[in-house]
Amino acid sequence: MKQAVDYTLYLVTNRELMSSKTIEKSVKEAIKGGCTIVQLREKDISSKEFYDIAKSLRKITKKHKVPFIINDRVDIALAVNADGVHVGQSDLSLKDVRKLIGKNKIIGVSCGNLEEAKKAYKNGADYLGVGAIFPTNTKKDAKDVGIDGLKEIINNIPLPIVAIGGINKENIENLRDINLAGVALVSAIISQKDVKNSAKEIKKIYKNKIKKG
Repeated sequence: MKQAVDYTLYLVTNRELMSSKTIEKSVKEAIKGGCTIVQLREKDISSKEFYDIAKSLRKITKKHKVPFIINDRVDIALAVNADGVHVGQSDLSLKDVRKLIGKNKIIGVSCGNLEEAKKAYKNGADYLGVGAIFPTNTKKDAKDVGIDGLKEIINNIPLPIVAIGGINKENIENLRDINLAGVALVSAIISQKDVKNSAKEIKKIYKNKIKKG
């Protein structure tokens, strides 16, 4: 049976941007600060290195009972028994990924417009990552969807929607009143000197528990 997932604060890794000495420490601190799901997304590394990192992070996320998603690499997701896979528009098709990982794993799909979102929903995606909402340097090929495009997808697709792209503590309050499942962040958490408290502060602002600085 597929697990229920809390997408509220979705951490996406990027070792080039992190302030911590190791990715393990970065992820541990982010989880302690309130991240509810973790995606391993690392480019330009060998399969062996990706596997070693994935195996290490799988132990951490399992210990803290946080779902662990692998970006693109279905083979590594299977090898470390990750909770799911996230794919983009140019990656292996959702249908093929589902055949490989089975019906009980999570599949997320990156979407930049309503047409892509409709296709992902039709093909059995479990959630959508929609963006870029704001300008971002972490994914330079992402087209800006904006808040209006995000709302259009939310209003037409009955799936959990996670906003991604350029989200930080200065602009996250603009997403509070939208019917999102959660927000995905990279540099706004892992690049900060205090990863744990950065995650905690962003989560509080998003949930409207405190006013922004």
